[in-house]
Amino acid sequence: MTRSYDLVLEPDLPPVDFPLPDLPKNEDLWIFGYGSLMWRPGFEHLGVQDAQLFGYHRAFCVSSVVHRGTREKPGLVLGLDRGGSCKGKGILCPAAIREPVIDYLYRREMVTRVYVPKMVRIKTGSGGEMVPALTFVADPAHEQYCGKPTVEDAARIIAGAHGRGGPNRDYLASTLEHLDDFGIADGPLHQIMTLIDRME
Repeated sequence: MTRSYDLVLEPDLPPVDFPLPDLPKNEDLWIFGYGSLMWRPGFEHLGVQDAQLFGYHRAFCVSSVVHRGTREKPGLVLGLDRGGSCKGKGILCPAAIREPVIDYLYRREMVTRVYVPKMVRIKTGSGGEMVPALTFVADPAHEQYCGKPTVEDAARIIAGAHGRGGPNRDYLASTLEHLDDFGIADGPLHQIMTLIDRME
């Protein structure tokens, strides 16, 4: 198996030495995506299904100092924060390429280690089967964890931030566009965008 797909999105990021969660042995691995992984997984897979995670919700709870902001002017990106539930996508990674895919995901998601790789259980597809999946949850002990900003504060921060991945506003706009395409309702994110539009 070639590794040409391995680092298509972040080719210049170094490997991340961080412990693996307890993965199922020699099996295809579900990855739970709640943000850009849903529409831009960046790795070969066996399929994508609607999925729901319980016990966590999608939130602008992470200060971005690389992709959508800087140390001097942080932006905001999504994380999984405790409580509630989250609709997203389950992406099935074949067992044969688990190692390089996990390496790729760690480079992409663990740049500053604000996320913690975690094995969770997700409900997949129309049948509601519960399966184990790897996802990345926000670490509340990390300096970049910012809790739950108000809609007004989030709009102000996102409107003015820019990082190596582009304007923070574009990140929110792309997220909303894809969530809408997937039929995933997220009222707070729409409220933030409405406020940003009024600032312009």
